[in-house]
This record gives sequence, structure tokens and C-alpha cells, in this order.
Amino acid sequence: MAKETATYIHGHHESVLRSHTWRTAENSAAYLLPELRPDSTILDIGCGPGTISADFAALAPEGHVTAVDCVPAIVDQAAKEAGSRGLTNMAFAVADVHALDYADDTFDVVHAHQVLQHVGDPVHALREMWRVAKPGGVVAVRDSDYRAFTWFPESDGLGDWLDLYEEVARAGGGEPDAGRRLKSWALQAGFEEQSITATSTTWTFSDERDRTWWGDLWADRALHSDFARRALAGDHATQEELQAISDAWKAWGASPESWLMIPHGEILARVS
Repeated sequence: MAKETATYIHGHHESVLRSHTWRTAENSAAYLLPELRPDSTILDIGCGPGTISADFAALAPEGHVTAVDCVPAIVDQAAKEAGSRGLTNMAFAVADVHALDYADDTFDVVHAHQVLQHVGDPVHALREMWRVAKPGGVVAVRDSDYRAFTWFPESDGLGDWLDLYEEVARAGGGEPDAGRRLKSWALQAGFEEQSITATSTTWTFSDERDRTWWGDLWADRALHSDFARRALAGDHATQEELQAISDAWKAWGASPESWLMIPHGEILARVS
């Protein structure tokens, strides 16, 4: 049975969790929300700090959310998020999406946000998600597509960042342009085309608060996260090059002209 073979290149530095805790069901899973019922049973894979998972639990008060991640400390953080909101219809576990420790036909909804871009075998992961979903339920995945990121003004530093990010991600066994591949992966996993609804949505950062927050976030990640460490350890970049990328993100965030669009592919696959 396939097991995790890719490396999660971001790690869990504060600068990474700063963006993950910003995510909500509304800004990151709007395509899925019409499928949720008050009594839905939901498996949230790669739950991170648990903000989306907790939103699901609030939206399904008569149901149940199982939030899983591959890092025990992050699972603990997700549990704390649920506790801070007073949510009691949640459970937490450490899990590998390639080998889920749940019986067939267990969940109404099996969800993964920004996960398949980081796994070693996304097709097998989708088969596992399908296996644990109930007939009539849905498998829902959403991933960004780095090569399609669009920003203004043009910036050599951000171009260098994107080239480096894709190089480091692929060296770690992932696929940073996952968004455009989700439908293809689902078909390879065995879903019929008519069972798949493929859509896209974006995040946009433009006003002063948003662009400064995002620019500062990536300025820090370029220097202090696991991404930076892996770039250095793999001889993908020098410290000076990482500093130049960090400076470019800072400069981008400071300019009132700046605009950034992050596209995401998403699929809802109906389980028969």
C-alpha cells in the first residue's frame, strides 16, 4: 500500500501558520458548503491548525468532523482551536492520506485543502478518500496552482521566488501546479467524468492590509521556514538569494500599486 513519500516543504514555522490560521470554510471551501447538511459526517484531511475543520463542525452541529494531519503537534493545535470555540462534535487523529485508518463507506464528505500538491501519490490519495466516503457522498479537494500566480507590478525577485519554489517543491516529491491537475488525477483514480464537478476560485490580495500581510508573511517564510532550509540544504539557493527574495516580497507589499491573484483548482467528486 502506498505511503507518504513527499516532503511537506513549508513546515510549521509561525510565518506558515500565520497564513493557515487565516483560512476559513468561507474563503477556502465555498464550493463545498452547499453539500453540507446539519448532520454531515466529515473527514478533513491535512487539517493544519483546524480553522476550516472547526467551521465545518459549526455548520454541521448534528453531525461530526474528524480532523486529521500527519504532524501530531499540529493535530494538537487543531484540537485547541475546537476547544476555544466550544465545539464538541469533533475528533482528531494523526493520519497519512495514502493509508487512512478508517473503514470503507464511513463519511458523507471527505475534504482536503492544499494537500494533494504535497503528497507523493495524489491518485492513490484520491482512491483512499473515495474508499472512506459513503455512496452518495462527495470527495472535495482544492489546491493552488503556483505557476498561474499573477502579480503586479512585475518583479524579478518574485519571479525568482516562483522558480525557486517550484524547484524546491518538486525536489521534495510534490506538484506545486496541482490545481490544474485535480480533474485528471480524479479520472486516473477511477471517478467517472460525469461524477466530477471541476471549478476554480481565487484569493486576491490588493488593499493595504492584505498586501502588507501577505508580503510580510512570505518575506519571513523566504528566510525562516522549512522552505528556506530546504532551499539551502539542497543547493537550490544561497542565503543571499533568499534575502533578495524576502526583500522583493517586502517591497511588493509596501507598494500601493501591488495586486496578487492566487488561483485554485477544485473538484467535487460524487461517490457512487
